[in-house]
Amino acid sequence: MNEEMFFAIADHNLTVVAQDAAYIKPITTPYIMITPGQTMDILVTANQPPSHYYIAATSFVDGNVAFHNGTTTAILEYNGNYSTPSTTPFPTLPDHDDDTAAENFTKQVRALASEDHPISVPLNISTSMYIAVAINERICTNSSCAGPDGNALAASLNNISFQTPSNSILQAYYGHTTLFFNFTGDVANNTIYPSFGTRVRMINYGEGVEIVFQGTSIIAPENHPMHLHGFSFYLVGTGSGNFNSTTSPTTYNLVDPPEVNTSGVPKNGWAAIRFVADNPGVWFMHCHLERHASWGMDTVLIVRNGNTSESTIRGPPAYMPSCSNS
Repeated sequence: MNEEMFFAIADHNLTVVAQDAAYIKPITTPYIMITPGQTMDILVTANQPPSHYYIAATSFVDGNVAFHNGTTTAILEYNGNYSTPSTTPFPTLPDHDDDTAAENFTKQVRALASEDHPISVPLNISTSMYIAVAINERICTNSSCAGPDGNALAASLNNISFQTPSNSILQAYYGHTTLFFNFTGDVANNTIYPSFGTRVRMINYGEGVEIVFQGTSIIAPENHPMHLHGFSFYLVGTGSGNFNSTTSPTTYNLVDPPEVNTSGVPKNGWAAIRFVADNPGVWFMHCHLERHASWGMDTVLIVRNGNTSESTIRGPPAYMPSCSNS
């Protein structure tokens, strides 16, 4: 759960037909790049001479960070009568830091957007968020930690490193505690040392939401797979460098963007997503690299109740257990 992966089967093409449980225009490819939290539906045609073929996956890491550089393998075995090969073919996988190979795959992903499988990309946006994604440092007393400058590594969204509260945010939202949170949002001071706290963003039911995730070069720039609970969203655009509020939206794909729940923010680049806030509740949003999530690259979106029972969060069950880290 800490690495994105290149995956391939020797001498076989892969046909990707869905991502995160939504159909896409079929992609025929010798490899895929998949992130923690993503799912893909892949078809493989057994059209090679009956034999054994290696299935292999290696890490995709485009940042200057430590990672597991091994290769995980399995073997695809054809049925039938044949001699076990003396040498089993092995797939050709991109280098671990080949961001061009990763981009060449991901940029092909487009929604099927057919008559039988239509999409509905929000065009009227009433809530816009710009979120800087960063690796940071947590200051350690007397430089006593093993990270950079004697500090511990941290991570943040908009320079706020998420701290898990002692009481459940969901229970607080239900009104079962007297715990209050700072329901404020953005900070503009991008620094190596973030603030630490529990921040959430309130969104009205039914609003069209756009979030732009902006990668940064703080500590170690790299690709970040961002994941949102409770929703699928449309990945309407990605780009390199800084997002430009005037020119970048002109590159959006509003015709057939993929509908996903996890999307990579390119190294030193940006990704824009859109969704309709039609699922009331308390929803976690985080980087799906587990180490980054544990360091604080997380936040919470709360979608307020609508005006009907169907658009209102269900009340807590009588058997709902207490949730606390104390």
